[in-house]
Amino acid sequence: MISSYPARVPRRLLYMGVINTGASVKLARIAAVSGKHPARTYCVGAILALQLTGCISLAPDYVRPPLPVARSYEEVANSSRETIDVIGWRNYFQDVRLQSLIELALENNRDLHIAIARVDETRAAYGIERSAQYPSIGAQAGLDRSRVPGDLNLTGKPIVGSQYQVGLGMASWELDFWGRVRSLKDAALENYLATNAAQRAVRIDLIAQVAISYLTLSELNERLFLADQTLSSRAESYRIFSRRVEVGSTSRLNLTQVAVLVTQAQSLVAQLEQDRAAQIHRLTLLVGTALNNTVLQQRLSTIDAPRRLHAGVPSDLLTYRPDIIAAEHQLRAANANIGAARAAFFPRIALTGSAGSASAELGGLFDSGSHAWTFSPSISLPLFDGGLRNSNLQLTEARRHIAVLNYEKTIQNAFRDVSDALSARIWLDYQVDIASTTLAVQSERAHLSTLRYDNGSASFLDVLDAQRDLLTAQQQLVQLQRALATSNVSLYAALGGASDDIPIEDKQLDLKKKTGSSQ
Repeated sequence: MISSYPARVPRRLLYMGVINTGASVKLARIAAVSGKHPARTYCVGAILALQLTGCISLAPDYVRPPLPVARSYEEVANSSRETIDVIGWRNYFQDVRLQSLIELALENNRDLHIAIARVDETRAAYGIERSAQYPSIGAQAGLDRSRVPGDLNLTGKPIVGSQYQVGLGMASWELDFWGRVRSLKDAALENYLATNAAQRAVRIDLIAQVAISYLTLSELNERLFLADQTLSSRAESYRIFSRRVEVGSTSRLNLTQVAVLVTQAQSLVAQLEQDRAAQIHRLTLLVGTALNNTVLQQRLSTIDAPRRLHAGVPSDLLTYRPDIIAAEHQLRAANANIGAARAAFFPRIALTGSAGSASAELGGLFDSGSHAWTFSPSISLPLFDGGLRNSNLQLTEARRHIAVLNYEKTIQNAFRDVSDALSARIWLDYQVDIASTTLAVQSERAHLSTLRYDNGSASFLDVLDAQRDLLTAQQQLVQLQRALATSNVSLYAALGGASDDIPIEDKQLDLKKKTGSSQ
């Protein structure tokens, strides 16, 4: 097929796949027109520049790497539940107090503000690269006044001269024949989109952290409530046993055993108070502002649990998980940088020019015949650079390989996150059922042990063991209930939960429209 290309097109470019058929035909038609009409020869250069600029790209064709994970999760979620693409965080987290905390965090969290500022930074960087596709034109005006000594001119007298000029000038503008500037612009756009996706990842992670911290604080409040009840009950038992020792109806050994139960409850209360204070500090840092005391007092049994989700299939992660979206944009950016590195091997052509008026007198600046212009095309091609361009090309190819590996690793990590959350939800459900049964058994055991001791058919040691095990069962059940709720939050984040109610596909489309990616 090479013989069908116009003779004016260099064959070396054809073999490299640089010029496509459509562009070549256009070039041939332009050349034919300029040959028949010599008066148009002056315009051929500009027409060729417009035809060639941006129509060639040396970047390799982008192909999304295959999914490096299984096609389905080992743990299958309930298919009757909602999927991540039809539910936003306001609907997913049903507790009103938690919703208010998330809104405060989205408004005040400093990490999220930093991520948003980085998006602004990369948007500006993209604007800089995009502007390089267009010539920079500016108005200019100047006065040159000089004195030439008499011994340096033919008149033998000093000459004082002036030159006034005004006009429009174009700075050095590179004709992007090989797509170098466009490749750099595409790389900047992909970096911008990657940073925006990373900002969404920070946003979703913040929502999940606030929810988990709130659930943990509610768990500690619940456990502290049970521990306080236990402490009050054991303190009353200690008072009763102290009175029995005074009247001689029981031994001091039994009193010391009751005292052990009291100190055990006191120790647990102190530990829970410490953990609760630390959790309040963590939640305050996440939210970025002071917290309402009503929110801080909520117990796990009084809050609305998050809804359950269906995990879908692993390929859905490519669409909804923002860190995967960011990794793919980074891969596309690395792909575009290869095009820029390849283009560096070809000549770089730049245009510089100006047009306006010039005169020796200010009054004659706009008179007839004062028109002035300059046109300075230039072409450059490094002949020897010590292997700089080769090394730069190898560097971009190595970075693309790293980007591919990072993309695949991100998918694998996401697959693991979802699998872990699904597995945790299934097995924590089972553990909560077991813990509920255990608590019921321990409560019955503590009641029977107390009755046997009161009837004199068992030692107080049985009561002591039963009371200890009952407190442990109560605490363990609350911990497991919180872990189950947390697993649902983790699944929401692992699936790339929507940070608002705007569909992710619409966000990406709107973003590309705003950035002018069609340019």
